[in-house]
Amino acid sequence: MKSLADRPVNPVVGVEVAHESATLHVTGTALYTDDLLVRNRKVLHAWPVQAPHAHARVVSLDGRPALEVPGVVRVLTAADVPGVNDSGTKQDEPLFPSEVMFHGHAVCWVLGETLEAARLGAGAVKVGYEPLPSLLTLTEAIEAASFQGHQPTVSRGDADAALDTAVHRFSGGIEFGGQEHFYLETHASFAYVDEAGQVFVQSSTQHPSETQEIVAHVLGLHNHEVTVQCLRMGGGFGGKEMQPHGFAAIAALGAVLTGRPVRVRLNRTQDITLSGKRHPFHARWEAGFDQNGRLQALKATLTSDGGWSLDLSEPVLARAMCHIDNAYWIPNVHVQGRIAKTNKTSQTAFRGFGGPQGMLVIEDLLGRCAPLLGLDPAELRRRNLYLPGQSTPYGQPVRHAERLHTIWQQVLERADVERRREQIAAFNAAHPHTRRALAITPVKFGISFNLTAFNQAGALVHVYKDGSVLINHGGTEMGQGLHTKMRQVAATALGVPLSFIRLAPTRTDKVPNTSATAASSGADLNGGAIKDACEQISARLAEVAARKLNIHPDDVRFANGTVTGIGFHDQDIAFADLVHDAYFQRIPLWAAGYYRTEGLHWDGARMQGEPFKYFSYGAAVSEVEVDAFTGAYRQLRTDIVHDVGDSLSPLIDIGQIEGGFVQGVGWLTLEDLRWDVSDGPHRGRLATQSASTYKLPSFSEMPEEFNVHLFEQATESGVVYGSKAVGEPPLMLAFSVREALRQAVATFGPAGREVQLASPATPEAVFWAIRQAREAMPVPPASAQAGAGPVPSRASSSGH
Repeated sequence: MKSLADRPVNPVVGVEVAHESATLHVTGTALYTDDLLVRNRKVLHAWPVQAPHAHARVVSLDGRPALEVPGVVRVLTAADVPGVNDSGTKQDEPLFPSEVMFHGHAVCWVLGETLEAARLGAGAVKVGYEPLPSLLTLTEAIEAASFQGHQPTVSRGDADAALDTAVHRFSGGIEFGGQEHFYLETHASFAYVDEAGQVFVQSSTQHPSETQEIVAHVLGLHNHEVTVQCLRMGGGFGGKEMQPHGFAAIAALGAVLTGRPVRVRLNRTQDITLSGKRHPFHARWEAGFDQNGRLQALKATLTSDGGWSLDLSEPVLARAMCHIDNAYWIPNVHVQGRIAKTNKTSQTAFRGFGGPQGMLVIEDLLGRCAPLLGLDPAELRRRNLYLPGQSTPYGQPVRHAERLHTIWQQVLERADVERRREQIAAFNAAHPHTRRALAITPVKFGISFNLTAFNQAGALVHVYKDGSVLINHGGTEMGQGLHTKMRQVAATALGVPLSFIRLAPTRTDKVPNTSATAASSGADLNGGAIKDACEQISARLAEVAARKLNIHPDDVRFANGTVTGIGFHDQDIAFADLVHDAYFQRIPLWAAGYYRTEGLHWDGARMQGEPFKYFSYGAAVSEVEVDAFTGAYRQLRTDIVHDVGDSLSPLIDIGQIEGGFVQGVGWLTLEDLRWDVSDGPHRGRLATQSASTYKLPSFSEMPEEFNVHLFEQATESGVVYGSKAVGEPPLMLAFSVREALRQAVATFGPAGREVQLASPATPEAVFWAIRQAREAMPVPPASAQAGAGPVPSRASSSGH
């Protein structure tokens, strides 16, 4: 294989092209899992029977009344499972549970001729429950010592000794909530059995190979007897990495038992109440600084809310611990992690995969400590940025650390920060009840799966006799533009126009044993595999062309559908003609490509090694305006400079940066998951289970001015065409908005005061933070208060 990073002359990568399905999306003709029903007859519909308790034992289950409902065909229970009654990779998630572990847990499923028949049948099933004590909050779980899984530690130096000798020592804590994925397409699976007994599952899944494995596991089959396809997803964000497996297994089990196609498609309420979310976290920390505000030590305990089963909680916690440093050098570190077991949905992957939770701890810490140190928050952050030659607490060198400083300076200049700070100061002096503030935060995010074995990929490339090309790879498309980038990689590697390349749906019978499309590694892994396959083919074609042009194969060049030789530009061969000739010379015109990320090693027990191929860097400046009377705020402007290496597809990358940032702002400022934690009959019920009760970012929450710039001249060696991942890192640039809100709140109080801000920093949370800041102000003489306006009291503002 040629160097992964090298680009030929006039490559197709790096060119701004539209998303490969853009036309289908805007015309409404793009097909998703549930759309395939029209191609099949006699489809059965599945509906879950959901438990009304947070924790209970199932003492009886009678499905016979459901069978009396017209249109009901079958009730699926644990007794119907021919294989193993479990849909989790840790063997801790019964598909049909005998013990209810969260409110809404599905205890059985009803199949009907219509969705309405299945719904009515589910309502007729008689289930007896014995309620059991439940744990819903992190505080309850910690007090009860309810933990699950490993409890890892990341350590470097002597944190205790460094804290003892620190010039400044602070301690604190923070608890912050999760986040609902709220992808447009809810979980959906469709299954049937063909005449040979092969089980086919079309699933909205980010991990087809694992879905295949779980379905086979439940059915008692070998993996090769199950084929899983993912045409495309209407969003995933990590929520379709592990969670689809059980729904696919229900569809497949129903199809095997009835001999008819079975469809599972959750409505929005079912999706929110049945599937996992971003992990909430609780953190306690102690930090030490020297006289110049440089971090000397950090000691912390992170507790994540894993919900009722492990799912991906262990690797999520590990990544959180590996990112608690974010972009900052901390010489002495001791961080402990643990996973709480609660009676809630099993929390799962979400864009950033623990990285945002770890980074939130350090960014919150710096934002709170800056005024206590008498430093501007931006200056405190700048002083602590990694320098070349330094390494992370888990032992990985921070390569290209100088990019952090260059990006920091570039975003300050592009955002015209100095001039705008003067304008903000003047505005604040003239507006006692409306204040503005501006904040800058960086990001350093490791790219690769922490588990080294997952960093591999395969691809299958076919070149047909007319020169057209079909590619299959193990990655899945969920709107992020992966397929677009892969077409560009194939076109560049073969030297043909983009129009020559077509991409087939992801299927386990084409590319086996694939890793999940996750960890922002989809383009790195699958792009490397596609490039490998294409280069095998082009090497064979070069031999054919060399004989025809009478030159050495190394001198053959492929570009824009034409094959030429160095120094022989007057002689050329059309790519299609060369392929035709190669066929008649019995040259293989297909290849299986493979890629594995080199240079990785990770000891999960010791939490030491180099788990990441590289780090993605970026920085954002955000300005906000807050209203003291209501806590409402506006995002006035955001400027971002982000490092994507040499972009494979600039339009796609900019779109991902914008979308990731807005999703991060949603998590940090709007999206508030609320459960009924009372001791009443609805304990454990999720109250925010629809679009009407769960607040999502909309156009009104977008920055009024939004500027995104790709960091230039940033080739990343050892990665496909010098690019870098883009999916997850931009989400963490949203910390700039939260920190701007904190600094705006601070202007209502005395200087040098720590501002604690809840997360999510909803308008309500901002309002109370402003109240606390104002209450901390010294009371001025009566004459000085004239004209300042009354400060509403807590009672009067909340009494309505």
